[in-house]
Amino acid sequence: MMSVPHIDYPVDFDQDPGLLTFTFGGKDAVAEVPAPGTLSTSTLDAFAGRLNRPDMLPSDADLQGYLNPQTGPFFIPQAHPGDTLAVHFKSIVPHFDFGVSTLIHFFGALTSTPQTPTLQDPLPERLWYYGIDTAKGTVTLNAKESAHSFDFALDPMHGTVGVAPAKNEVHSSLTPGAWGGNMDTPELRAGATCYLGVNVEGALFNFGDGHARQGEGESCGTAVETAMDSTVAFDVVSNYYTPWPRIETDEFIMTTGSMRPMEDAYRIAHTEMVHWISEITGMSKLDSYQFVSQAALTPVANAVDTVYTVVCKIPKALLGGADVYGGIHEKLKTY
Repeated sequence: MMSVPHIDYPVDFDQDPGLLTFTFGGKDAVAEVPAPGTLSTSTLDAFAGRLNRPDMLPSDADLQGYLNPQTGPFFIPQAHPGDTLAVHFKSIVPHFDFGVSTLIHFFGALTSTPQTPTLQDPLPERLWYYGIDTAKGTVTLNAKESAHSFDFALDPMHGTVGVAPAKNEVHSSLTPGAWGGNMDTPELRAGATCYLGVNVEGALFNFGDGHARQGEGESCGTAVETAMDSTVAFDVVSNYYTPWPRIETDEFIMTTGSMRPMEDAYRIAHTEMVHWISEITGMSKLDSYQFVSQAALTPVANAVDTVYTVVCKIPKALLGGADVYGGIHEKLKTY
């Protein structure tokens, strides 16, 4: 297993950020990881550790544009354009005993935003400081304006997972797309395998945006944001390109689509699933369309990012043990 030093904060972004990047594409690799192989490393939270006290507000962070730092990119020498990189999350563990969630001016699903402006005033800034207890497996919300307190189940995941985009494009780590990126789906938890189409030599994989938990849609714009210590396993499916990110767990196969309006994200995810089901089963496109129409679950991953992400899920039990990527998900669990 390759081990990369933990990224702790505060980080001086005026200096070389070292292992960190704020884009997909546009940066040289920080390390080389063979496939098959495993990587143990850490990621900062979306606020780069600047929001770390209960009495703070988002505007106190002085982020200077440094949002959603990613660890990487990592060069996988076995990954070539036209291949698929398989990334299995073996473990995702909060590094600290706290996380934060916020209300930020003109950001979130239930407020006026720059893309959908109205004449309403911004919602007031808020910061909720969550306690994280990994031993108990809980995330604790203490209400700001009353004495209420709630324990949620700890459900760590990575909001941002991806590779360098095609055509030498460079995209902000705040943006999801065909390369992956800031999809913000809770499905990317430990035990999941993410499949990403390789666009450049070495894939240039990076990830971050740890969430101790997140509701589907990430309605207020932030989950329980926290730093993570994670171990991932890599392998490569040669000569097979995955056009949009896919996810596999023990129970489901999933496709994703990221776009605005949300109906187009839905269309991408479901179109990709129809093609995948046709490939897996040998059914025609129209029979596969009917299958997906009756079997699919469709959680909204995020309704707040620069473009929205929708996930299409099909239970593997309906596929009768059909082969998916040559069984690589099961193999990666053993690495």
